Amino acid sequence: MRRRQLAKMIDHTLLDPSASRERVERLCQEAKTYQVYSVCVNPTWVPFTVGVLRGTDVKVCSTVGFPLGASLSEVKAFEAAAVLSLGATEVDMVMNIGALKSNDSTSVREDIAQVVKACKGALVKVIIETAYLNDQEKVEACRLAEEAGAAFVKTSTGFSSGGATAKDVRLLRNTVKDRLGVKASGGIRTLKDTLEMIAAGANRIGTSRTAQILEECPA
Repeated sequence: MRRRQLAKMIDHTLLDPSASRERVERLCQEAKTYQVYSVCVNPTWVPFTVGVLRGTDVKVCSTVGFPLGASLSEVKAFEAAAVLSLGATEVDMVMNIGALKSNDSTSVREDIAQVVKACKGALVKVIIETAYLNDQEKVEACRLAEEAGAAFVKTSTGFSSGGATAKDVRLLRNTVKDRLGVKASGGIRTLKDTLEMIAAGANRIGTSRTAQILEECPA
């Protein structure tokens, strides 16, 4: 895989709550340099990143219900609509993990569906936070995300006890087949990590180590 091809699979990510304007601007400049698919930032930084990236083909992705997934569905839907109105084009939402662990499939599905509806066709990725789930719950989360109209399932926030693993990515891909995308995120730091996730079935990578990864990749 060549550098430019790999770059177009990367959401260059900065979700650190202490991130300064200078760090966010550096994120955007790196995104421009490497021509990644998108930057992924917290909602408060969406207007700034949109401004810095104007005139490029780098998209802006933002988070919803992040990182716990425990916000009210109405609040998640409002947040999703708000970041899109500010110029984001994709949303990474955290599902209601507690509801899934309670076997409350209806609440999980409705939570996702409300965000999908608020996004009015914009791409929605559902973070299922695999570190908290057993395999049966991961499969169920994928099923509910698909039924609710999401476009992707995503492994992790990067804020829990573990991140993406090739095993989990493979399980997600085998579950959704080619009907949904699979985004691997959390703890992906090297080119080796990245290629392992892609080989397992990921077609989008979330990482803050974009520059290091792409510099390892043949130009």
